[in-house]
Amino acid sequence: MQPEAHLNSLFNPNSIAVVGASRSPLKLGHIILSNLVTAGYRGTIYPVNPAGGEILDLPVINSIAALPKPPDLGIIVLPRKQVLAAMEELAEANVSAICVISAGFRETGRDGFELEMEMAELARKKKITLLGPNSLGLINTTIGLDATIAQAKPTKGSIAFFSQSGALCSAILDWADGESIGFSKFVSLGNKAGISEADVLESLGDDPETKVIIGYLESVDDGQNFLQTARIVTEKKPVIMIKAGTTQAGARATSSHTGSIAGSHVASTAAFKQAGIIEVDNLESLFDLARAFAKQPLPEGPNLAVVTNSGGPGILAADACEAVGLNLARPSQETLDKLTQALPPFASIYNPIDIIGDARADRYKATLEAVAEDTMSSAILVLLTPTASAEIVETAQAIIDTAKTCEKPIFACFMGDQRISPGRDLLREAGIPCYGYPEPAIQAIAAMYTHYGWKTRPYPVEVCFRRDKGKAEWTIKKTRKIGLSELPFAEAMDIAAAYELPVPETRLVRTSEQAVRAAKKLGYPVALKVVSPHLSSRSDVDGVALNLQSPRDVRDAWLAITSRTQRKRPDAYITGCLVQTMGPVKAREVIVRFTQDPQFGPLVSFCLAGPSSEVLGDISYRLAPLTLQDVQDIVREIKSFPLLRGARGEEPVNLAAIEDILLSMSQMATDFPDIREAELNPVLVDAEGALVTDMRLTIG
Repeated sequence: MQPEAHLNSLFNPNSIAVVGASRSPLKLGHIILSNLVTAGYRGTIYPVNPAGGEILDLPVINSIAALPKPPDLGIIVLPRKQVLAAMEELAEANVSAICVISAGFRETGRDGFELEMEMAELARKKKITLLGPNSLGLINTTIGLDATIAQAKPTKGSIAFFSQSGALCSAILDWADGESIGFSKFVSLGNKAGISEADVLESLGDDPETKVIIGYLESVDDGQNFLQTARIVTEKKPVIMIKAGTTQAGARATSSHTGSIAGSHVASTAAFKQAGIIEVDNLESLFDLARAFAKQPLPEGPNLAVVTNSGGPGILAADACEAVGLNLARPSQETLDKLTQALPPFASIYNPIDIIGDARADRYKATLEAVAEDTMSSAILVLLTPTASAEIVETAQAIIDTAKTCEKPIFACFMGDQRISPGRDLLREAGIPCYGYPEPAIQAIAAMYTHYGWKTRPYPVEVCFRRDKGKAEWTIKKTRKIGLSELPFAEAMDIAAAYELPVPETRLVRTSEQAVRAAKKLGYPVALKVVSPHLSSRSDVDGVALNLQSPRDVRDAWLAITSRTQRKRPDAYITGCLVQTMGPVKAREVIVRFTQDPQFGPLVSFCLAGPSSEVLGDISYRLAPLTLQDVQDIVREIKSFPLLRGARGEEPVNLAAIEDILLSMSQMATDFPDIREAELNPVLVDAEGALVTDMRLTIG
């Protein structure tokens, strides 16, 4: 069943039964009924209460069985213990959708979780759309539907909002009312026992009344499904999200709030990037961007024209542009000529265009008219500080008049408070986003340009690499059969060979004499590496010796490595050492890894080898399966990428070789979800190619 039809009874019901309707104005059963009436809902409302009578001039039905006809939507506002029985009665009455406002389910512990699972199973069997439990309700301003327990009354708009937190929904509705932000749809997901964020996202993606989708997430139930849905939706309209539970403290709070398991922040951030979702880290930015997307066209380039009556804010704007990857466009010669004629001789006609502190509205208007016609810029930001000469309302009107005939997005930044408030209000009423500081305005422009780039990007190319999947599967089964969770080195190398990863010749040896014989057979120089199932990283014990040139070097290295390992990690069992042919002398060392995220699945990471990457967090992430664009982005995203590209005259490495290894690891992660973690550390890469010198695999 498609989400449009699947959720139609929820968003567009012709009739609603409020089970648990109350006469007491303080009870939720009364509040939700009152909201339905006062919002102007034009369908039929059935209050259900055993006491009968009337509530808000509506005749009360004394039981669900007594309903005159099946309602499209049933809203349950009852104590927890009565909810399942009410759902069963609504199912018998052939209701299409149910919203459970009641709380006290999985977020409270085992008993609540089991009850919630029974509700979910009932909804699945009876093919009922279930919203909640622990939901604030939902709103569809198009039909006057306010089926929430919130006090604030939202106005009609083109922004859709969904959230997993009901209390946050109440606060946002109240705040949006004061900021004159209107909504098309508003959904409180609650515990998501039925419909999920992906269901709502897909439905809103096809909603003609919605131009922008924003949301607050604490957890994602099916990360891969969410990712695929979001990719489709962001082709149509912008999706802006804030993800909570990104710290350990936040993850614990998420679990206690809705009973959900929080995945890693890096996984959700990678998912948002790959799906075209714009992620923000605070609610103010969420609505700043929503207003901008809802009211302005997308900039078709990164070039910004800044008009200001003060040099300081212009400099701040220039700094903010560079920080987010926008350019200050140089005006065309024709525009420079116009500005020279229109502005005083001491004005700065280059970008930022400083029209001087005594500028009145007519000077702003002349400047904006010239800039609006300039093809060198893709967007315009107008800065105003309330100088003694500033004409606040008149300047706002000049911006509005320019925007009527300008195809570029226009943003305003009126700095100050009381003096500029009439102009700010006038701009917002006209659909011109107005900010108090340059930085959030420029961040909004950058986000809009990013979305434009997403919508116009080439179609992603997925790659399926050759591999011997059967051989890898047999190796994993053999390891599991003998009770190991981490594959021994030889078996790990077998899987590397199955996926055609470039590996050096390697021998696992048990004694120093075996090491000498292996080195002679492989050919000097060689590397020696300690092997232990109890070591997550050889660097912890300095367990690697490189460029060994002779039998004596090998014997000395064996003694040094094994004794040092025993001293630093007496608990570690030493299996032996690896003898390997040496890789390229001037190679860079990189690490490729994937782990299984509980929400989004296999998460691939890339960084340069060494403690600095881990300590400084210079690691990039993407979710498997990776496309060609993904592997290019993940390599170039790390701050230390210039070292791979060839810094200070050094020869650049073979980036294509790294990308091939990333694609092979992505394929492995997709083929085997039971591989909990895989790490190639290090991968040696130079101008000729790449070499995987070590591999660790952990299975679940």
